[in-house]
Amino acid sequence: MEPIVDTVVLVSIAVLGAALARRLGFVAPLVLLVAGLGLSFVPGLPEVEIKPDLVLIGILPPLLYVAALQTNVVAFRRALRPILLLAIGLIVVTAFAVGFVVHALLPGVPLAACIALGAVVAPPDAVSATAIARRIGLPRRVVVILEGESLLNDASALVLLRISIGALIGTAAGFWEIAGQVTLKAGGGLLIGVAFAVGAAWLHKRIIDPLLDDAVSLLTPFVVVIVAERLHTSSIVAVVVAGLYLGHRIPYLLSATSRLQMDAVWRLITFLLEGVVFLLVGLQIRDLIGRIERDLATTVTVTAAVFATLVLVRFAWMYPATYLARLIPRIRAREERPPPSVPTVIAWAGMRGVVTLAAALTLPFSDEVKNADYPRELFVFVAFATIVLTLLIQGTTLPMLSRRLGVREDTTAEDALAEAGVQHAASRAALERLEAAADGAPASVVDRLRALTDSRANNAWERLGSQQQETPSAAYGRLRREMIRAERQVFKIARNEGRISEEVLNRAQRDLDLEESQLNRSDD
Repeated sequence: MEPIVDTVVLVSIAVLGAALARRLGFVAPLVLLVAGLGLSFVPGLPEVEIKPDLVLIGILPPLLYVAALQTNVVAFRRALRPILLLAIGLIVVTAFAVGFVVHALLPGVPLAACIALGAVVAPPDAVSATAIARRIGLPRRVVVILEGESLLNDASALVLLRISIGALIGTAAGFWEIAGQVTLKAGGGLLIGVAFAVGAAWLHKRIIDPLLDDAVSLLTPFVVVIVAERLHTSSIVAVVVAGLYLGHRIPYLLSATSRLQMDAVWRLITFLLEGVVFLLVGLQIRDLIGRIERDLATTVTVTAAVFATLVLVRFAWMYPATYLARLIPRIRAREERPPPSVPTVIAWAGMRGVVTLAAALTLPFSDEVKNADYPRELFVFVAFATIVLTLLIQGTTLPMLSRRLGVREDTTAEDALAEAGVQHAASRAALERLEAAADGAPASVVDRLRALTDSRANNAWERLGSQQQETPSAAYGRLRREMIRAERQVFKIARNEGRISEEVLNRAQRDLDLEESQLNRSDD
């Protein structure tokens, strides 16, 4: 019973923290992290232990899968060069830089252990970085680069971590064998991801029940990860590839009802998982501090050195990676040269999160390492402290930095123009299909459908920036909502008086809810 109670309490606190964050206008991970920090020092609070498998199999896969589902594959492909430079090149450089710095501060600790710590703290987090980036209105290419980096860097960081741990515990192989293992793991993960994505797409194409669609979608990331782990391939690569493939094909695979329902289900799951994860990070701090065997000065020095190294290396990498590549004519012709403010903002958007949490928990225990001078608890604390520092320092100042440097992008008018143009073509195609299929249909029905199509096209053009105080579509939405409220009230009164059954009320409510949700989407 106790684990169930603890879970309910954690989820409840996460929900309250997220609600408070929205009320205050902050990003939820920051508020939940601070809440966890505060709660960790409350006397009498039970210790919360995080199992590595819980994070690696229960939390990380669905978060990465959803992030991949929502990624624009076309934009991702166009930004693949800078994404790979960050997700592979920067990860390796950061891990070794952190390793050498920590080894200089703790010369008795094996270099392999220090590089393992570097691999743990190297990858930025998909959840925190993109949540803040979207909220403050960073340019879309910047958001795509940050998303792509955080999707792919997990695999490179975890592979490097495993190699470092192998060297630490004495199971490492030669260079070529390691290179072969890395290639095999990445290639195997790619094949598994594609194979299961194709299988899931085949199922989605043939399923007509939205509940079964939801079930297949929910199972996909977990099945992919479990199979990839059992076959000793990269589960991160597998789940990201599966998400990218299915996300690009979802418009062709699912019915309208399945898409709406699946979107709602995944939004709820990610909302709860993200909240619980950042709350758990904060709750671990008290226990971690109590287990550190090193003195306070050493702990603070190593933590500050690791944080400073992460920031400096990312800045040192961003400018050459951005501008030296454009010396190549083909790249210069394809990609515009951004102002220095853009790599500056990307360099500062290096918040750590779930992957660092999961990786820190997989560090070997002291009894597994032959060298006695291996401060595992210190390294785990440094990893958790890195998450806290990057979120609290970089996460809170990133909006101000982007505002000061002018790295913002308002695409409202551009999106409205593009939508209006495509909607015009879509309406014309719809009217042509109506004319071809209208034989035998009542004239009143055909006229009603024509009017609906014209209304949708006009609404799209209205968004281009009408100077009226209230556009016709806005007035329609406002008045129709008032009408829907009146209709709902009548149905509820009829149910209360026994004139209709609960089933009738639910059916009517569903129709009215769908219509009102469509009105709300039109306003966004």
